[in-house]
Amino acid sequence: MDRPPKPTIDSSDDFRTFGKKLVDIIADYHDKTREFPVLPDVRPGYLSRLLPTEASDHPESWESICKDFDTAILPGMTHFNSPHFHAYFPTANNYASLMGDMLSDAFSCIGFSWIASPACTELEMITMDWLAKSLGMPEAFHHSGPGQGGGVIQGSMSETILIAMLAAKHRMLEKHNLNQVDAASKLVAYGSKQAHSSLEKGARIAGTQLRLLDIDDKHSMRGEVLESAIKEDKAKGLMPYFVCATLGTTSLCSFDAIDEISAVAKQEGLWVNVDAAYAGAALICPEYRYLITNWNGIDSFALSCNKWLMVTADCAVMFVRDSLDLLKTFNVDPLYLKHQYQKEAVDFRHWQIPLCRRFRSLKLWMVFKCYGVAGLQHNIRKQTQQAKLFENLVKSDSRFEVVNDVKMGLVCFRLIGDNSLSEELNNRVNEARKIHMSPAKTEKKYFLRLVVCSRWTVDEDLEFAWNEIQHHANEILMEQK
Repeated sequence: MDRPPKPTIDSSDDFRTFGKKLVDIIADYHDKTREFPVLPDVRPGYLSRLLPTEASDHPESWESICKDFDTAILPGMTHFNSPHFHAYFPTANNYASLMGDMLSDAFSCIGFSWIASPACTELEMITMDWLAKSLGMPEAFHHSGPGQGGGVIQGSMSETILIAMLAAKHRMLEKHNLNQVDAASKLVAYGSKQAHSSLEKGARIAGTQLRLLDIDDKHSMRGEVLESAIKEDKAKGLMPYFVCATLGTTSLCSFDAIDEISAVAKQEGLWVNVDAAYAGAALICPEYRYLITNWNGIDSFALSCNKWLMVTADCAVMFVRDSLDLLKTFNVDPLYLKHQYQKEAVDFRHWQIPLCRRFRSLKLWMVFKCYGVAGLQHNIRKQTQQAKLFENLVKSDSRFEVVNDVKMGLVCFRLIGDNSLSEELNNRVNEARKIHMSPAKTEKKYFLRLVVCSRWTVDEDLEFAWNEIQHHANEILMEQK
């Protein structure tokens, strides 16, 4: 047998050599992020014209790898870390979290059970309690608390919603001793018309009905609207089982009346899930805790640490009041996964859909250790202040209107007049590729969303964005005349 060719990066010495070079590439990229066009000037299929159609038979040099990265991959990147990126919501990035990810990858841990890696399980429990305490959550959601509650890191916010829906469905069927096939079509879940699209996807997978409820003039779902919908559906022979309240909607960063909703749901026996993907992180600042004053009726609460808590993706955390609801739904326990400590230890495979799981808590642990709670609070307060700066810039121009209540890092605005004006503005701004924003729409108004996303954003970046927006607005309005 022929001796195999030596891989380009194989030994620990290779890793030391090329790893240091890669760290320099990453650091240089971050230092120069502001210089790149935030959106790439490419079309679908561009990369297939630049890279081979088949993998190489033999190892390629480090120089060849870097050349492909520089000339083919990097030109097709949308730069989420750029201070000129203002679309969607923040995608967190910092060196502490990157280093936590390096450790996680180095260990190759797939911590589905306690015995698979005790440190993986226990660090996750500890960091989840750190986070719960820093958010002001009651002890019912702590691993160290008196009950069966606690937190777990999932892969995405979409997973947290689906897991909550499936657990709520199982609880309802078990409570009434119902057959899943016969009863599932009668089950109905609720959310607002501003709820994230993952709620609709979750209902499809769970095989239950979903009813999206009207919102008030502040784009908030209210308790009385939920109560009325429940009564209507019960009269039709349906079985309400789940409601998803949103803390910071995607389109407008509006807030459902969670205290009202949870009070109604508790009385009616519904599972209450709080989708706090973006805005939930703000609870780390005490001045935002008025958004939830009564946790008693909440069954699950989820937020994305990789949005506003400086942890790189993927790190969606889910807190539950009673983990037994998850165990009853997801516990499949073949002999090859059993171990002698499972009666006294947490096995997170029973808290999720996949079996395997990465050592993701290392990222959160590193961020807490390197920034502290005070550092995370500072980042949120800084970006909120920057959003208020941009809001004031918009309000200074009578041709524009702000369409949301700016409480956090999102400003929603539009050109006053027909929706076509704001649609054209959005198109021209993004085609110019100097800044990037994403639009949204209520029932009547099309508007642009500017989010303070990058931790490297300074006030001058927001002034730059506003000047770019005004430039295109001037052209559009001149053409209208």
